[in-house]
Amino acid sequence: MINEHFLNLSGNYLFAEIAKKVKTFREQNPQTDVISLGIGDVTQPLCPAVIEALHRAVDEMSGGATFRGYGPEQGYDFLREAIARNDYKDRGTDISADEIFVNDGAKSDTGNFQELMSADSVVAVTDPVYPVYADANMMAGRRIVKLPCLAERQFVPDLPEEPVDVVYLCYPNNPTGTVLRREDLKRWVDWANEHGALIFYDAAYEAFITHPDIPRSIYEIDGARKVAVEFRSFSKTAGFTGLRCGYTVVPRDVTAKTAAGDSVALHPLWKRRQSTKFNGTSYLSQCAALAIYTEEGHKQIKETVDYYLKNARLMRVTLECLGLRVYGGTDAPYLWVETPERMPSWAFFEEMLREAHVVCTPGAGFGDCGEGYVRLTAFGERSATVKALHRVEEWLTNK
Repeated sequence: MINEHFLNLSGNYLFAEIAKKVKTFREQNPQTDVISLGIGDVTQPLCPAVIEALHRAVDEMSGGATFRGYGPEQGYDFLREAIARNDYKDRGTDISADEIFVNDGAKSDTGNFQELMSADSVVAVTDPVYPVYADANMMAGRRIVKLPCLAERQFVPDLPEEPVDVVYLCYPNNPTGTVLRREDLKRWVDWANEHGALIFYDAAYEAFITHPDIPRSIYEIDGARKVAVEFRSFSKTAGFTGLRCGYTVVPRDVTAKTAAGDSVALHPLWKRRQSTKFNGTSYLSQCAALAIYTEEGHKQIKETVDYYLKNARLMRVTLECLGLRVYGGTDAPYLWVETPERMPSWAFFEEMLREAHVVCTPGAGFGDCGEGYVRLTAFGERSATVKALHRVEEWLTNK
């Protein structure tokens, strides 16, 4: 007998469906140059500090005295300590190295962490939503409550009106590119503490925050250590989409209840889960990640983040000049664009591909409230991004 909860999923994962459609178009139009502003993969190469660290690590693997086999499932201490110091303690946030679990990218852990929750836990997700949060819980058969995120509220969700056990929040947000102000995030933390709920907080894009009053971590909010698990990634900040490395923070304070009402710490449970199901992130990837925290590495990846943010500014200015309503692109690498006259998003995707040869992501793929929007990403190469914008401008002007 199969797990029939899988039958409740859509036929294809959103980005696989887009790739299928683009592949078909390219096969039918082999001479056409298609530019993607849809899939959120990066284009800038790994920075020099990371490349040097990779070479050193490869050399170590070639010698008997320095060869590394299986590493600790939670990550090497050298990386966990660097993360704790640079991403948290130096910013005034109390997170220790042993509360950090290195992984092969945030997507894995945002999908896997739900395994610690009971099958009858009720899970709340925003709408629109990054598909992994909803799909992973649908696979487990949980009931999902959707929290509409609407333009008139700057895409900030209201607190749940019914009891829920877990809520997924992603800020800076994928797909809308919007952020939570400190008072908004405090409202969620206070709610979770009052109602005995958990927050799974995806902060994969925190490096793109430009305004100093926007929190980069949920642990900047008092009380968050008791109710929140945070996920981060090096994929977009340092170009690790191919190397695969990120981390999850599970404070020792965060707990959930047993059926009998007893509190159980999540930290040892997640450590036990990882020890059983995960053999750790590769030594090479962790050495590369460590290089990000050197003085040169930090400077170099900031240049890369600034490169993508400049793309986002160019995109936003161009699209707004065309009369489109655009959200995001300021503190995030994503732009959430309302389609003309709220044209269905898949129809807009098809027309943009056919007429401008540019790929976007249909908002309907992120949920019902995504209909009438498309997501664009700023991760393209600069000249290709400018070329794509010229095509879109010509297409919409002549439409």
